[in-house]
Amino acid sequence: MEAYSERYEAALALAARVHREQTRKGSDVPYIAHLAHVSVILIRHGFGEDLAIAGLLHDAVEDQDLPLEDIEAGFGPEVAAMVSALTERKREGGVERPWETRKQETLHQLRRASLDAVAVKAADTLHSVRSIVAGLAEKGPALWSSFSRGADQSFWFYESVAEIVRERLGAHPLADELDHAVDALEEAIAASEER
Repeated sequence: MEAYSERYEAALALAARVHREQTRKGSDVPYIAHLAHVSVILIRHGFGEDLAIAGLLHDAVEDQDLPLEDIEAGFGPEVAAMVSALTERKREGGVERPWETRKQETLHQLRRASLDAVAVKAADTLHSVRSIVAGLAEKGPALWSSFSRGADQSFWFYESVAEIVRERLGAHPLADELDHAVDALEEAIAASEER
């Protein structure tokens, strides 16, 4: 990917606009920081512009109700397909759907998604897991009060994503990096519980 493109710049600006009121769980860090990290992880691993853009926009439909059609119109069907494959249906009929149901659906979708979408989910999970490890070092188990579920269920989900990423991406260095991060999360959870 080139160091700069108008298309990437447009995706970054869109992500910053639609997530402008959103912060990371349990912090005052603007959400765009997470999206930028996901995109940079993909670029660092040699993935192209479509994946880097999907990394920027992967939560726009799920968290901010940006119409998927807007992503397709602005960035093409490949980017829209990746975002669609990674979008959870959080609500149904105005009611929040159960966390467990949503996470099981996410794992099911990931098993069937394109390898490109799997790479985006791997980068997303990698950054989320590293953020949790850092948060546990700073706040200890109190960090989990900002999450829908506690340490055990959260770890189950991240470990499950890493297993699917390994199955789908094989020996790719991104899968290795995610495995190491999940191992570090397991250690950080154990250490925080011993405090």
